[in-house]
Amino acid sequence: MGMTMTQKILAAHAGKDEVHAGELIQAKLDMVLANDITAPVAIGEFPRFGRKDVFDRKKIALVPDHFAPNKDIKAAAQCACMRQFAREHGVENYFEVGHDCGIEHALLPEKGLVSAGDCVIGADSHTCTYGALGAFSTGVGSTDAAAGMATGEAWFKVPPAIKVVLKGAPRKWVGGKDVILHLIGLIGVDGARYQSLEFAGDGVDALSMDDRFTIANMAIEAGAKNGIFPVDATARRYLGEHGAREPVAYAADEDAVYERTVEIDLSSLKPVVAFPHLPSNVRTVDAAGDVPIDQVVIGSCTNGRISDLRIAAEAMAGRHVAPAVRCIVIPATQRVWLQAMEEGLLKTFAEAGCVVSTPTCGPCLGGHMGILAKGERCVATTNRNFVGRMGHVESEVYLASPAVAAASAVAGRIAGPATSQSNRQTF
Repeated sequence: MGMTMTQKILAAHAGKDEVHAGELIQAKLDMVLANDITAPVAIGEFPRFGRKDVFDRKKIALVPDHFAPNKDIKAAAQCACMRQFAREHGVENYFEVGHDCGIEHALLPEKGLVSAGDCVIGADSHTCTYGALGAFSTGVGSTDAAAGMATGEAWFKVPPAIKVVLKGAPRKWVGGKDVILHLIGLIGVDGARYQSLEFAGDGVDALSMDDRFTIANMAIEAGAKNGIFPVDATARRYLGEHGAREPVAYAADEDAVYERTVEIDLSSLKPVVAFPHLPSNVRTVDAAGDVPIDQVVIGSCTNGRISDLRIAAEAMAGRHVAPAVRCIVIPATQRVWLQAMEEGLLKTFAEAGCVVSTPTCGPCLGGHMGILAKGERCVATTNRNFVGRMGHVESEVYLASPAVAAASAVAGRIAGPATSQSNRQTF
């Protein structure tokens, strides 16, 4: 019986010739990640493993990004805990506010810390992002992260897989966010529960790396253990440009077993929006109706990369944010911030009436930099729209692409970029 991409990576890291769905294994890790919410808990558990030092100073990444820059005393204490642990144990990959800051799931690939064929755990559910590079990466709890930091190993139940065959190429204004929201709308938020979403087909070639990061990032919103893409020329080029380790490319066997196959014609997709309060509550923008909004957030580990900001700036150029709307733009890393500045994107946003933040998760989890009051609505390029996700339990979050988010900011209601451009408004 053949193996999927994920199963092959897990077998290699478990020292086995083959593994099968449902099998329990112990696997060696290439990277262990934690942030300012989850790392302090892991650090508190670390002494229980009886180790004086971490298993590998180069294979641990600690990234304060959720409540950083510190929003209050408790947030400051959490970051101080991480900072002290990193210094005591010589953790090389510690990235905080300023010169090396960024949102963890954008920062690690950008710095070449994950490569194809790696086995990665992170104490954050969106660690599945790195599947875009052909790695097995998944979220774990803080205790498992502590065990990983101490031993360099983690246990897994080998997941079965769903094959997602992508065909054709997306049209203008349709990107990775539309693809993954469409898929979640098809299969539901539990449609891939504890399964691997394995992407294939000629449509993969039409997707940029940023599109793939977005899609892999939100595999967890379908309940998946991980999402993973083939290691093609696009992935290899990205890895090379970012100084990652030599990739180890695994391909699924022809006789690999899948629970089911889902086919998506990328050329037929339209820009979409996920209405409250589930990522699966998906509608096309042209069927959204008249939904006035109060806030727009463009950023996050899902859509805060440079191509996302370029798309948003293009949709917003020469226009102005509607008077009743607050638009917050958050580049995902310091490098993205600098590039956006050099390209004039930040000027475009500022002239349109947006506020531009330093890299932070901030509003995505209801942390800071954009909390919603009772009754307010927000269109966000983030990954979750659960009840109370961005503030008051009676607020609403609508998930969308950077193109739709920017167009909506201009229109003052949910709108697609084509609508925004055909109905230009001056304020």
